[in-house]
Amino acid sequence: MIVSKFGGTSVGSYEAMSRSAGIITDDPERRWIVISATFGTTNDLVELSKYATTASEVKKLLQQIADRHFEIANHCKNSDHAQKEVDECMLRLTEHVQLAAKDAQWVDTLLAFGEDLSTRLFRYVLEDHGASVRLEWAGQWIKTDSRFGNAEVQLEHIQTEIQSYIQSHNLLNSKDIVLTQGFVGSDALGRTTTLGRGGSDYSAALFAEALGADCLEIWTDVAGVYTTDPRMVANAHPLSEIGFDEAAELSVFGGKVLHPATTKPVRRANIPLKVLSSIHPNLPGTQILTNPLERPTIRAISVRKEQTLMTLHSLEMLHQPGFLAKIFSILAEHHISVDLVTTSEVSVSLTLDTAHKASNRVEVSEAVLRALNDFCDVEIEYDLALVALIGNAMNQTSGISGQLFSTLKDYNIRMVCHGASANNVCFLVNEAEVEAVAQTIHDQFIL
Repeated sequence: MIVSKFGGTSVGSYEAMSRSAGIITDDPERRWIVISATFGTTNDLVELSKYATTASEVKKLLQQIADRHFEIANHCKNSDHAQKEVDECMLRLTEHVQLAAKDAQWVDTLLAFGEDLSTRLFRYVLEDHGASVRLEWAGQWIKTDSRFGNAEVQLEHIQTEIQSYIQSHNLLNSKDIVLTQGFVGSDALGRTTTLGRGGSDYSAALFAEALGADCLEIWTDVAGVYTTDPRMVANAHPLSEIGFDEAAELSVFGGKVLHPATTKPVRRANIPLKVLSSIHPNLPGTQILTNPLERPTIRAISVRKEQTLMTLHSLEMLHQPGFLAKIFSILAEHHISVDLVTTSEVSVSLTLDTAHKASNRVEVSEAVLRALNDFCDVEIEYDLALVALIGNAMNQTSGISGQLFSTLKDYNIRMVCHGASANNVCFLVNEAEVEAVAQTIHDQFIL
C-alpha cells in the first residue's frame, strides 16, 4: 500500500484536483490519501482567527472561502451534492466564527474546516474518475494531547486504531480508497486539535508508519527537493535522491518542501519517501532513503529568513555552574525554542526563528526580556538570515570551513556552528545579503 499526500496547490482547483485524482487512480496501490486544505484557505482561516478582524473583513474572508470551493463543486459530475456539502460546511464555519470565544481550542476547530472542505470535495472528484472512496475523519486515529495549535501525537494509539479499522473493513481485500485529512487530530475528549503549520506532511508520515506502507509520497507543485530555493538561485535544480539525515537537516533549517517532523515516522519504519510534482507527475522527483547511493560532502543549501539573534552578557558566566541552565529554564517557561548556540567566557548567543510563516514562531515578549534582564544584559538583533550547508561527514572533512570563509570573504558572517552535526554547517548573515550569499555558495559548492 502507498500513502499519498497532496498539498494545497495540488487540490487548489477542480483542474488540480482532477490531475491529482488521475495520479491516484493510475496506481491501484495508492490506497490511503491524505489531503491538505485548498491553496489559500488556511491563510484565510488564520485571518478569521485574529481578534482585530472586522465584520466586513470576516464577510469578505468567508466569501473567498465559499467562492473557492463552490467553483470546484460546480465542476463535479455530482455538482448538486457537492454544492450541498459546501453549503453545509460554510454554514457550520459561519456559526463557529460567530462564537464569542477566540481561544486556542476555538482556533483549532476553525482551522480544521479547511481540510474538511477539501476532502469532502476531493471525494467527488475521485468518484468522477471512477474510484470507490471511503471518506474518514482523521481525528479518529490521530489522537493527541490538548496542546491546541501544536498538539503532541499519542503514537501508541494510531497503529492500534488503524489496524483495527483495516481489519473491520477488510481493506486488504478491497479496492476502496481511504481519503482523510492531514494536519488535524483530536484529544481524549474528542476536541479537534491541529499539528502545527505544515502538519499534513507529518500526518501522512504517521499514517504510513502505522500502515507499514511500501512508500510515502508527498505530492506538491515542485519537481522534488531542490539544491536550494530556485526563487533565490537561478541554477538550483532538483535532487534525484537524498538521505534521511540530510532531509531532516534541510527541513529544520528552512527547506520548503517537507515539514520538519515528516522524516521521523518513516525513518523509524524504514519506509521510502518520495517528493513528487502533481503538475508534472512523469518527472522522477526526489527519493529520500536511509542509504542513498551517493553521499556528497555538500548536497544542498537551506535558507531561513527573519531570524533574531539574542546575545546575553554577564560576568557571572565566568566559571559559574548553572548559568546556562538558568537561561534555558526561562526560555522553556515561555515556550521559546532555540536553534543555534555559541558561547564565550562572558556571553552566550542564541538564534530564534521569528519568521511569520514558521510552524513554531518565536515571540520575544517583554516578560522574557524582564526575566533575563534580572541577571544579564540582553542584546537583540533583527533582520538576519540563517544559511545552512547540508551534506555528509562534514565534521570529518578537512577544509570545509576554510573554503567557505574564503568564498564569502566579502560578507559579514555571524555565529558559525560547525562540528556539532555531520550533516550541516550553518551561520548567520544580514538578510539583505542572503540571496547573494546563497548564489555564491551554490556556484562554488554545488555541482
